[in-house]
Amino acid sequence: MSAVESKNSSQIFVDLPTEELVNFAIKRKEGVIAANGALSVSTGKRTGRSPKDKFIVAEPHSEENIDWDSINQALSEKRFYTLWQRAEQYAKEVDLFISNLQAGADPNYYLPVKVVTEYAWHNLFARQLFIRPDNFYGKTEKPEWTILSLPGLKTDPQRDGVNSDATLVIHLTERKILLCGHQYAGEIKKAMFSVMNYLLPASDVLPMHCSANVGEKGDVALFFGLSGTGKTTLSADPLRFLIGDDEHGWSKIGVFNFEGGCYAKCIDLSKEREPLIWNAIRYGAVMENVVLDLKSLEPNYKDATLTQNTRVAYPLDFIETRFQPNRVDRLPDAVIFLCCDLYGVLPPVACLNHEQAAYYFLSGYTALVGSTEVGQTEPIKATFSTCFGAPFFPRPAKVYAELLIKRLKTSHAKVYLVNTGWTGGSYGAGGERFSIPATRAVIKAILNDEVDKAELQQLPGFNFSIPKHLSGIENRLLNPKKTWIDSKDYDKKAHELINKFINNFKQFDVSLEIQNAGPVIYKI
Repeated sequence: MSAVESKNSSQIFVDLPTEELVNFAIKRKEGVIAANGALSVSTGKRTGRSPKDKFIVAEPHSEENIDWDSINQALSEKRFYTLWQRAEQYAKEVDLFISNLQAGADPNYYLPVKVVTEYAWHNLFARQLFIRPDNFYGKTEKPEWTILSLPGLKTDPQRDGVNSDATLVIHLTERKILLCGHQYAGEIKKAMFSVMNYLLPASDVLPMHCSANVGEKGDVALFFGLSGTGKTTLSADPLRFLIGDDEHGWSKIGVFNFEGGCYAKCIDLSKEREPLIWNAIRYGAVMENVVLDLKSLEPNYKDATLTQNTRVAYPLDFIETRFQPNRVDRLPDAVIFLCCDLYGVLPPVACLNHEQAAYYFLSGYTALVGSTEVGQTEPIKATFSTCFGAPFFPRPAKVYAELLIKRLKTSHAKVYLVNTGWTGGSYGAGGERFSIPATRAVIKAILNDEVDKAELQQLPGFNFSIPKHLSGIENRLLNPKKTWIDSKDYDKKAHELINKFINNFKQFDVSLEIQNAGPVIYKI
């Protein structure tokens, strides 16, 4: 039910339904309705997340638990309160849109969230991405979190102790999240993800940057990976039921989604390759930075003029094959690490034991795809992102790795590394990226136990097992070295990547078993 209150010369709009939020966004010239019915908006100069502008308040109740570094940057309580007061004063002078929502589709671990935004479309985004009131999974007597998003309020580095004119600050004890100067809506959802990632380990729940789906027989699959490496695409399978595309928790009894919607990349989207996502982009969805034809308003998903990181947000009920409860009381059967290898030396699929799983989970080797972060000048670049989501995990990485091993041992889930990147050569030097159909065939082979039953061999250097044969996939593709014209070039690139793994892993204080599970330089 919507409600309107007067406040000085401005107004407050509470719990507006989708249609009214869309109408306000159009009336306020925040966006336009595209030919497919979605609300199309631009996010200005920031078309991705801005990690250097994210801070966590250093305060006595939480600071000992934070892994303070260049990712988890500290802001003093004094600075926070001063900025929050300035934000409250600014908020009195603009119209505000408020939605009472929820994060976490589990009655034991959910959080009530009040989202207060200056933009109508930001509130629509939150309404589609978080869990809406009519779908609450828990009671609402828990302490409430507040997200205050004010794109029109700019910060000043010298005055506010921050890095630019846009800032995101999380106060874990006050349960407050403040966004100043940010138009890119992805910051809203990822801020709450960071909160869940801090809180849940204390409740023996593993928070995960992964998508999840369920098969017809009830089997559960998890897909870890950075944005652009295939989480949303591969989990949106017409033959399986989607739990969620990005953020989940793994408890003692099952898996639950943190969200009530999906946030898919649009670049090069096609109906043939990604039909579920294509059909979900309709009235009520929000497209960010997608270029439209000036006359027809048809979206051009191939146009990266504004950014490679074009996006669309839509609720889960826009997916025809979704798992209705948004959670499942069954432990995962398959855990899949999606790795976009730019070196072209990793196989399309490898089987990992528990120690190898911890090693590659901590390493988080993959690629940043499609300018997902501000300041990324290359369309794609190699990276190591701890736990496949380093920007969102406040605690030391060891906490999450130990929880992963604990969950693997009690679930008997099997773990796989799947390369959605290059083969036959490296990126920009003769290699080709695995096609979506090829990777879908690999995922199918994992989920129907074909990989597990296949004849296996060791891949030198990486020392994990790879299948010799899989139906629907050329045998030569399964062993990456066989896809290269010159095997010596393969060995050279493999050694280069292995050295990067070894150097990156020096930062982790883990058991010898996990340290020794990684790749080693091999004789050519």
